[in-house]
Amino acid sequence: MTETWQFQIRITAMPELAEALRACTPHEGRDLLEAVLRERSASLKCQYDAFADYVAQAERAGRDRYPLYQWTNDTIDNPEKKAKYLKSFTVYVRGAEVYDKETADWLHERLSALAGKVGIEAVSRFDTNPANNPQPPARK
Repeated sequence: MTETWQFQIRITAMPELAEALRACTPHEGRDLLEAVLRERSASLKCQYDAFADYVAQAERAGRDRYPLYQWTNDTIDNPEKKAKYLKSFTVYVRGAEVYDKETADWLHERLSALAGKVGIEAVSRFDTNPANNPQPPARK
């Protein structure tokens, strides 16, 4: 049986665009980027914000139920990593963080065409194949 992998697109934004995306403030690049995303019912989530949400949820519900709590908390507390993840955004499609290959291909192509023009530094593509992804850190 052939495995069917899901995919995810992420962008790295220049600091000015990243700030506009997080704060929903005017920025020419934000408008163009969001126009492309709307064509696929897609939206962006800052990876730093996603990590902070995970930590907050773990602290409300019980850290022992969240195996990546310590790693995630350490990550958002590290100034260098915080700076990196404040510029990194995951593309969600209809609220899902992973989606089919066709959608990922379309998004990757369109967003890559904007790279270097509207404040996007890089566009990355990931899949759910465990062989292509790092394993979670060991629990402390």
